[in-house]
Amino acid sequence: MDETLHVVCPHCDAVNRIPSGRIAEAPGCGRCHGALFIARPAELNGHNVDRHLERSDIPVLIDFWAPWCGPCKMMGPEFELAAAELEPRVRLVRVNTDAEETLGKRFGIRSIPTLALFEQGREVARQPGAMRAPDIIRWVRDEL
Repeated sequence: MDETLHVVCPHCDAVNRIPSGRIAEAPGCGRCHGALFIARPAELNGHNVDRHLERSDIPVLIDFWAPWCGPCKMMGPEFELAAAELEPRVRLVRVNTDAEETLGKRFGIRSIPTLALFEQGREVARQPGAMRAPDIIRWVRDEL
């Protein structure tokens, strides 16, 4: 019998229950009917970050970034490639620290880009600096 996983929708933030054996079958959201896994990072903000971190049974990787940051701009496409590879086992999300200054302070972000990996709402690893997709994927798999 499959374990039931809670997965937060990247579109409407609804918490969905998915049998673990069906997570790779492109499940849709029960509320908005959007795809639960979009093979690209979702954008989070102060209104939905806690829901994604605390209610998701899959690990969440946050890219803390800013639009003016050169290394962040270089890493953006690499983070998207990593999302396509790591989903559905890991949810990749981005937080714009310019738009969400309180989140940057709350999570102690001192430099950008910074990747922070969470499991069950707790930070388990952090990596500052820009990375290429293969390095992001390797780092996440090593940390989990």
